[in-house]
Formats: sequence, structure tokens, C-alpha cells
Amino acid sequence: MDKKEKVIPRRRLRIFVQCAFAALSTGYLTGFGTGKIYTGATKRLCVPGMNCYSCPGALASCPIGALQATIGSRAFHVSLYVFGFLVAVGALLGRGVCGFLCPFGLVQELLYKIPLLKKLRLRRLPGEKGLRALKFVMLLLFVLLLPMVVTDVTGQGDPWFCKYICPVGTLEAGIPLVLFHKGLQSAIGFLYTWKLAILGVILLLSLVIWRPFCRYLCPLGALYGFFNRFALYRYRVDVAKCIDCGACRAACKLDLPVWEKPNHIDCVRCGACMDACPTGALGTLIRFPRGGRVPDQTDTENT
Repeated sequence: MDKKEKVIPRRRLRIFVQCAFAALSTGYLTGFGTGKIYTGATKRLCVPGMNCYSCPGALASCPIGALQATIGSRAFHVSLYVFGFLVAVGALLGRGVCGFLCPFGLVQELLYKIPLLKKLRLRRLPGEKGLRALKFVMLLLFVLLLPMVVTDVTGQGDPWFCKYICPVGTLEAGIPLVLFHKGLQSAIGFLYTWKLAILGVILLLSLVIWRPFCRYLCPLGALYGFFNRFALYRYRVDVAKCIDCGACRAACKLDLPVWEKPNHIDCVRCGACMDACPTGALGTLIRFPRGGRVPDQTDTENT
């Protein structure tokens, strides 16, 4: 099998996994038919990617929503399950979750494939470096600090990110629920219009920028990104094969220096760099406990 034949099955496998997981995450079809939110036993569990709890089709909870609900609760501020879940998934896959298991990531990728407008390379955008830091602001300020610090008279905090920013909730929950319930239609106010505008901007940007929400705003991606360097599933560069041609960066839609930092904090493990490498220097590396790893492979360290 030549290189081209290997590339196509890999791309097809990723899109298949993305579609399958999106269907599984929002598979409560009765909810979409009736406009009612599923409240069964699986709602106590989290899925790895962004997936709004209030989506009529959601069978499980969003980890960011669950984290905020815990932090902002007047009864308790720490959930060992939520924190343990995030650490376990991050330690296993890092931002591979973003590339394979996030339905909203799939939506952005599909919009990017529409050949209407010229696609933008990220490093050419003014202020792009600063924009990348916004996702960490979302995580620290809107997900962690504000729900904990800003509370009402009963000691309850708002889920700031979910309530005021999250475009995933608007797409999966806000729009379907408003369409189904006339009472909600009459109650639409500034907040709904604001969140609809955020969603609209992100979807429009997705036509010309690959995954703008993942790149700039997603707090879950920011959290998982910290694990990229340490996750059991990692990328590696075989320095004996690498010829410093730059083909991996040219293929990377996030414009990352893959040969220098194969486990960059922004990498979502889409595999485009591996497909483009002419020498096969890029691949995957499984790190096992106690420092073990797949033999006969070398990988560059991230600094």
C-alpha cells in the first residue's frame, strides 16, 4: 500500500469516528421530536467533548457544564468525579478528544470544507497570538473563578461560560428548544440574541478559518491542551528520518511547528501532518506508565 492509499483510509477513519460519536452523544431522537430534554441515568455521566446538557438529544453531560454546576453550587464546590474524569481523559488522549470526539469540532470542519471563500492562514491574522490566549481566559475566568466568586444571596453561582458565551449550547440546545416551545419564543431577550450572535460569528469564521472556536475560545480544549505533552497517546518525530522540509507545518491547518513541537498545546491530532510527511518521520507514540514507550522510535521533547 503506497502513501496515498494509507492517507485516505486514515482520513476516512477520523471522519467516521467524528460522525459516530456525534450521533452517539446526541442520539436521543425522541428529544428532538418532542423538544424534551433526556433525564435518564446516563445524564449523570460526562462525554469527553463539548456537548450541551440541555440539548434535546443529549444522552450525557458536558464536562464543562458539569464542572461549572459543581463549582457554582452552594452545597459543594468540588466534584471528584468531574475532575477525575477530565484528568483521566486528558492523560489518555490530550487534545485528541478535540480531533475525534467533539461534535462541535466536526461542525466547524464541515463548514470549512465549503469552497465559498478563500481560506486564511492563522499566522497572518493580526493579533492571532493574543487571540490564542483567550481560551485560557475562558477556562480560568468564566469557567472556574466567576462561578465560584460571584454568587447570589443563597450562595449559588451562575454557570458563566455556559450562560453567556458557549456557542455549543446555543446550537444544540438554545435553537432547538426555542423552535419547539412557543413559551420560550415569547421570552426571547437580549441574552439569547447575544449568544445567537456569538454562534453566528463562529460559524461564519469557520468558513475561512479552521476550527476558530477550538483555536481561540474553547476552555475544554485549553484544559486538554495542557496534557498534550504528557498524554499516553502522543505524536513523535523520528529525528533520523526528518529532513526539516516544513511539509508538516504547511499541511497543519493550525499552522503549528510540528517537527519542533509535535505535541503542541493547540494540536488536535487531526493527522494532516503525518499525511504530508514525505519521509514518514511523523507518527504516534504510546507512552506507558513508569516511562515505557514503543521501542525503536525517537521523539522530540517540547520546550
